[in-house]
Amino acid sequence: MKIVTLASGSKGNCTLLQSEKCKILIDAGINVSEIETKLLTLNVNPNEIDAILITHEHIDHIKSVGLFAKKYGSCVYAHNLEWQVLEEKVKNHIKPEQQKDFFSTDFFLKDLTVGSFELSHDSNLCLGYSFFNSGNKFSIATDLGVITPLVIKALKESSLIILEANHDEKLLLNNPKYSISLKNRILSSKGHLSNFATADALIQLVGGKLQQVVLAHLSEENNSPSLAYNTVKTELIKNGIIEGENVFIDVSTQHKIGNIFHLKDKNYWKNKYIFY
Repeated sequence: MKIVTLASGSKGNCTLLQSEKCKILIDAGINVSEIETKLLTLNVNPNEIDAILITHEHIDHIKSVGLFAKKYGSCVYAHNLEWQVLEEKVKNHIKPEQQKDFFSTDFFLKDLTVGSFELSHDSNLCLGYSFFNSGNKFSIATDLGVITPLVIKALKESSLIILEANHDEKLLLNNPKYSISLKNRILSSKGHLSNFATADALIQLVGGKLQQVVLAHLSEENNSPSLAYNTVKTELIKNGIIEGENVFIDVSTQHKIGNIFHLKDKNYWKNKYIFY
């Protein structure tokens, strides 16, 4: 599997996963033109996208789902319960009999096995995903206010995890642009993970197969890549976990294509470059 974030943050989210036989997008929350440009930069023809998997119905995750699916004929996969609200948002763009796929349990996409797990967020239904291929497991979990035992269990045995590190609590609480109600929403169990909460989750996960973590869905107002990285790194050190030895940490951003990660033969390696 090859995994790369095309965009990650409150202004839009989209991740590309490519296996030998399948190319999929996880969410399509940025403009179609931006998705096209970034795919072509990665030498991926948009016509080759087999499917778009939906995590939840918030606009920063589904902005271009219908338009992209209509233009390129990609199938759209969402949980049975999520289609109840997603239907209204994409019905004018996709052909139900050809492009809508429902699931409630694990399913297959060509050479990928796809599992899902529920996340605590203020949406109709929010899912994380795990993907299995050739003995490897990759998981993604963003938009969640709390790490539950179910989430930890779902993330276990992953070699690569994309995990939300949305905000620094002090920056959020002192942000004069945010109302009290918005701050409370973000800090709630159905909001978003802080850097410290993300670190706590990783402390429970490092030590198994986990080799690489990508911190994701960072707030541009209440976080920064360096702050997220250093906070998580420091908390891991306090628990005897050394970044660069026990686990590697990368950070995705809103506007740039991220590093490309490959999972092959039960190992990973990272292409040492970032697209600008």
